[in-house]
Amino acid sequence: MYTQYRDRIIKSVKTRTAKRNVKFGIKIPTSVEEALKIDRETNTTYWGDAIEKEMRNNRVAFQILSPNEKVPQWYKFIRCHMNFEIKMDFTRKTRFVTGGHMTDPPSFLTYSSVVSRDSVQLGLLLAALNDTDLVSIDIGNAYLQASTREQVYIITGPEFGEMQGRHAIIVHALYGLKSSGAAWHEHFLNTLYDMKF
Repeated sequence: MYTQYRDRIIKSVKTRTAKRNVKFGIKIPTSVEEALKIDRETNTTYWGDAIEKEMRNNRVAFQILSPNEKVPQWYKFIRCHMNFEIKMDFTRKTRFVTGGHMTDPPSFLTYSSVVSRDSVQLGLLLAALNDTDLVSIDIGNAYLQASTREQVYIITGPEFGEMQGRHAIIVHALYGLKSSGAAWHEHFLNTLYDMKF
């Protein structure tokens, strides 16, 4: 009796949280190959342009090795993938993400919190009520400003174009690595100290 009830609940949750593959009537790909296929079928370059933009920004995060160069033996192999999204204005967005779940937990502290939306809204409200001027910034690809603490490498995929199939050492913090958030916050803190804040 109990197992039937449990199975029914799990089944209903799975159907509600099924992965969406269409947004705003536009198909969302699950791989780079599928994204480029959609572009060919629709005679557009939307996904290809989004992939190219993301990889142009992320290229600094990799030290791509020459074909005969070996990866140091203490580096760990991880997989990467591309996340695909469609924004409200129908532009295509991609995010190159590493498989940080494949790495061992680092011996150093990696937890790094993120401010909640409610806290930001409360801060804006207090500033408005006290007639205070605000200054805000958006740092694009923020994690890439910090060096990675983890010793990992990947084998480049089709998103790397003619560099596909090569070994690449990750030298800058990327989304998905366990230490990226902490590395970015430490880098940002040191920058603020250097600026005498």
